[in-house]
Amino acid sequence: MKFKALFGLLAAGLMATSAANATELEVTHWWTSGGEAAAVAEFAKAFDASGDKWIDGAIAGSGGTARPIMISRITGGDPMGATQFNHGNQALELVEAGLMLDLTDVAEANNWKEIIFPKSLLDACTVDGRIYCAPVNIHSPEWLWISNKVYEDIGIPVPKNWNEFVASAPQVEAAGKIPLALGNQPWQSNLAFGAITTAVAGLDIWKAVNVQKDMGVAAGPEMAAVFEAAASARKLAAKSTVQDWNQATNLVITDQAAGQIMGDWAQGEFQVAQEVAGKDYTCLPGLGLNAYLSTGGDAFYFPKLDDDEKEAAQKRLAALLVSPKVQVAFNLKKGSLPIRGDVDLSAANDCMKKGLDLLASGNILPSGDMVWSPDVMTQAADLMVEFWKSDMPAGEAHKRWVAILETGL
Repeated sequence: MKFKALFGLLAAGLMATSAANATELEVTHWWTSGGEAAAVAEFAKAFDASGDKWIDGAIAGSGGTARPIMISRITGGDPMGATQFNHGNQALELVEAGLMLDLTDVAEANNWKEIIFPKSLLDACTVDGRIYCAPVNIHSPEWLWISNKVYEDIGIPVPKNWNEFVASAPQVEAAGKIPLALGNQPWQSNLAFGAITTAVAGLDIWKAVNVQKDMGVAAGPEMAAVFEAAASARKLAAKSTVQDWNQATNLVITDQAAGQIMGDWAQGEFQVAQEVAGKDYTCLPGLGLNAYLSTGGDAFYFPKLDDDEKEAAQKRLAALLVSPKVQVAFNLKKGSLPIRGDVDLSAANDCMKKGLDLLASGNILPSGDMVWSPDVMTQAADLMVEFWKSDMPAGEAHKRWVAILETGL
């Protein structure tokens, strides 16, 4: 008994010492839906278990709402310990201004260049040969999520691609359902347009426009067909009046809507609702027409802090986010793919396995954030909002879109 009592006192002392030595880091992000909150909790749990302390700084809304707040704090002298950005150029100006912590030593110590795939994820935050971010996932936004029950109730097969989905819309509407769920957040209409682009026009056209910057192709008939398809999709979403993306996902989960164009993060919402992939819902990458992954996603950047203790904790967190166990725990909850291929994902559901197969096949594209400047992306997104929320003719939107791209050449 004396031994047990002594052991208990020692253990309590060690725990108290660990808590006293924990370094607190405020981490800002925009993951606030049910599925997202469950996923980011895995990061917090792992960081706290390592002896440090995650102070959650969730910002309600979307990246478009959160990023200006994050950037304002960093440039205004009130930096957080770590902050989420998407892969691409969103933090480039902050890096160039010398406001972000150089993580090259962490990357080299943990062999990030050898384990992180695709290579473009690290390239997106490498400036003058130095690495400034810790990638945490791969998100592809070009998926069609379908309620199986809607089609079972109507008595017709679940669509296998976008064309079949559009053709089924009259029967869906006749049954009192919304054909296409779409929220009113601006980025959602831009995402839908991007998904339709590659589904309808194909990967080669996407690369010609966005990678090769061929404005002749951008103004050509293949992209004209994309804008006509987007105009058709706009009609399908006319009765969808929700605001947030996860509210639109919930319309599919509750069988009020036939489908939604949304990223693979929608899986987190289906999981929270205990829906089963392949049974309760169907997922179609590339809208079932051109199956591929764009390698968008999320990374964490670490603003410079005038505090050696906190800087050491920042580097510990960066290494932890990329570690195998944390990658698995987070991405299984998030619905995204890990940024390393040497982890055990045997617990992945059917939709995640589709994504893993596409990633392994190499059928991937960079995200728009990686190939266009933030200014071009913002202008294009604003145009898409105007187009989806009005009766703007497809031809007019097409011409304005090409003009926006030309400003980025």
